[in-house]
Amino acid sequence: MSIEEYVNENLADYYDLLRLKTIAAQDIGIVQTSEWLVKKFQQLGATRVEKWDELGGNPIVFAEFAANKAQTVLFYNHYDTQPAEPLERWTSDPFEPVIRDGKIFARGISDDKGELIARLLLLQYLQEKGELPVNVKFFVEGEEEIGSAHINEYIAAHREKLNADVCIWEGGGKNEVEKFQITGGLRGIVAFEVTVETADYDLHSSLASYAESAPWRLVQGLASLRDVNGNILIADFYKDADQLTENEEKILQTNTFDQAEVQKTTGLKRPFLTADPKRALVNGATLTINGITTGYQETGVKTVLPRFASAKLDCRLTPNQDPKRIAKVIQAQLEKNGFADLKVRYIVGQKGFRTDLNSSYAQKAFAVAQKIYGADQVCYLPNASGAGPAYAFGDGLNLPVLSVGVGYAKSNDHGADENIRLSDFLQATNYLNELLHEFGC
Repeated sequence: MSIEEYVNENLADYYDLLRLKTIAAQDIGIVQTSEWLVKKFQQLGATRVEKWDELGGNPIVFAEFAANKAQTVLFYNHYDTQPAEPLERWTSDPFEPVIRDGKIFARGISDDKGELIARLLLLQYLQEKGELPVNVKFFVEGEEEIGSAHINEYIAAHREKLNADVCIWEGGGKNEVEKFQITGGLRGIVAFEVTVETADYDLHSSLASYAESAPWRLVQGLASLRDVNGNILIADFYKDADQLTENEEKILQTNTFDQAEVQKTTGLKRPFLTADPKRALVNGATLTINGITTGYQETGVKTVLPRFASAKLDCRLTPNQDPKRIAKVIQAQLEKNGFADLKVRYIVGQKGFRTDLNSSYAQKAFAVAQKIYGADQVCYLPNASGAGPAYAFGDGLNLPVLSVGVGYAKSNDHGADENIRLSDFLQATNYLNELLHEFGC
């Protein structure tokens, strides 16, 4: 039986993982899901399974499949997901996986439980055949969606157990022009809150004739940090930003970006903020308002002048930028712009990471992908546009980090009706099977 036939026959056995609500932001289902994984790894015949929680945070599940091979592959995954709300935007129950039109719909099916399932199914297949071509380790955390705050401490504490030759990351798949993507890292990120208080209590809105309101003060201060074209107006913001190497530049230019298809897929109503989105996604930085909280938002009218306003923001960063430094220069710029009453509170941040393009593992991953997907249907990105704790493995464990996934451009990660195509899932699992065998040669 081929790997694709095997996966298709056994996939439904893993639906219970998708049925578990595992939402780190709301502290829901963390214990149950980590225990489910421990039992599953034991059932799959792991030589070692451990749940790490001694340093705080949500448990990390570590599993090892020792095969007495020369090469060791470390899989990184996370078992937590984003919340499913707003539920009314879903066509079906987000925690009951269903197949419609050749697609599997469920919260986490793309990010990241579905990718974990693909790897577990592959291990099950190889274990039953007795053909594990490499030693395999799993590091599965439960805090990725809330910033992986404890990951560095756990890696430092368990460095010897995590010894490997290469790390295969989660995330990715096919892009908007149906090319399979391999990425060598991730951008960095900093998430922070900005607050302002303009009075001791909410006032009658008629007093806006002389009294400033907190929401106006907040939006004016935030608007001073970025112009209408998306350019960031913060001194020293780019002080430690990366420049692409010559090889990275060449690789970037070989990649395609179909602007019309992206606009169609996302339903964008406004023009792009850059003439070179391909470069901006890999080596650009952003300043994004995630949400604003203030005043009266319930049904009906309440004519109030709010005393307090807050906003959650994030910045996507080039791999070398320091998240904590970025939060500090944002506060300094607000003060310089006359908004010293706006206070920045750092929440969480992660540095980015890029794998050396000359790594033999990167070259093998690309060659195997060309074999499975077609010579002209594969692209390599120096790093993905998203963020994650790849730096902890790349810098902390000195490993090449390569990200491959089961999703596609319309997977709706973090959104309603999150989905993957079953055909992509089967193809990606086949690719991973071939890749492990190539690494084991």
